Amino acid sequence: MNVSLLLVDDDDTLRERMATAFARRGYEVTQAGSIEEAKTCISAESYVLAVIDLSLRDGSGLEVLRVLLRETPQARAVILTGYGTITTSVEAIQMGAVHYLTKPTDVDTILDALQEPFSSAITTKREVPSLSQVEWEHMHRVLHDCDGNISRAAKLLGMHRRSLQRKLQKAPAKLR
Repeated sequence: MNVSLLLVDDDDTLRERMATAFARRGYEVTQAGSIEEAKTCISAESYVLAVIDLSLRDGSGLEVLRVLLRETPQARAVILTGYGTITTSVEAIQMGAVHYLTKPTDVDTILDALQEPFSSAITTKREVPSLSQVEWEHMHRVLHDCDGNISRAAKLLGMHRRSLQRKLQKAPAKLR
């Protein structure tokens, strides 16, 4: 097959696992861990497919999508995120992404999304997460943004450090 695929994610372990899975399926994978690395790859080569994480250490994956589609308008891209919102999903689709998937997801789901007709990405129904799931994910996102510093995350969330620790230990039923 040897279809070129750009894989952009700042989580090295996840990116390596996905790259291996795509390569086993016959794709020629180029990896990038940041916006700058992705821009360098895009300027050096044309990609048929792209899988781009929305939240990268050096900014938004939507910047990578914009550059990719400017250089290769026919490229098909899927945006991945651990913290999806309606606003960012609509923005990604309007910019030209063919789909917007929340993590965790698997390579087969990503490939299915890349091969779907363009319009189905907009009409696909999503399961609405529970309030406890959204709260738990938000606390984890803030903790991640604080580089794992519980005290700083608790302060930003307006709660006591021990309360945050207890809530983080109790994963919602949907995530267990």
